[in-house]
Amino acid sequence: MRAPISIVIPSLNAAAALPACLAALVEGLQAGLIREVIVSDGGSTDGTPRLAEGWGAEVISGAPSRGGQLRRGCDAARGEWLLVIHADTVLAPGWTDAVQDHVARGAGAAGWFRLRFDQRGLAPRLVAGWANLRSACGLPYGDQGLLLPRALYDAVGGYPDQPLMEDVALARALRGRLARLEGIAVTSAEKYRRQGWLRRGGRNLWTLMRYAMGASPDALAESYRRS
Repeated sequence: MRAPISIVIPSLNAAAALPACLAALVEGLQAGLIREVIVSDGGSTDGTPRLAEGWGAEVISGAPSRGGQLRRGCDAARGEWLLVIHADTVLAPGWTDAVQDHVARGAGAAGWFRLRFDQRGLAPRLVAGWANLRSACGLPYGDQGLLLPRALYDAVGGYPDQPLMEDVALARALRGRLARLEGIAVTSAEKYRRQGWLRRGGRNLWTLMRYAMGASPDALAESYRRS
């Protein structure tokens, strides 16, 4: 019997973060869960594709767009389940137990991990707490990881090819079919450290509100890059 899960990781100049992400997946290989690891690259210039291949991943290259990269990666995947994670996210030890439980139950739902930042302190705890509350209300972001049956992914149309808010668009399509996994995704706090926790958190919330009010992903991405 083939391993059930295809891992899909979007990347863009992620050479510094990707090794830790991939190292955490070894637990899944040892448990017989992972069929393949696909890194969908958006034109990295820092050696990310070569690094990924050195770890045994399949690399797919294309235009830099988070939604487009994820769509290409998922289209190439052959597993019965997809596990999508960001290159700067590390699944905490024991994640395979949560995944095996979800898969064994044959759940027709997608699963997300509880978020934790790789930094201690009040601000990281508050932001992670808000993210987990938002996810419990049906809106997990991509940095929390997403595990879902391939059949469900196809049924809802998959990731849209858009540069921003692709995870929100998919979460909307999956509404009512999302469940929390009893595992933790540890994501990088680098952008928060660099931009400030309050500023970064406020900008993310404002971007989400604009998207909910109908702003185009292209316009949001341009504003996101400028700020």
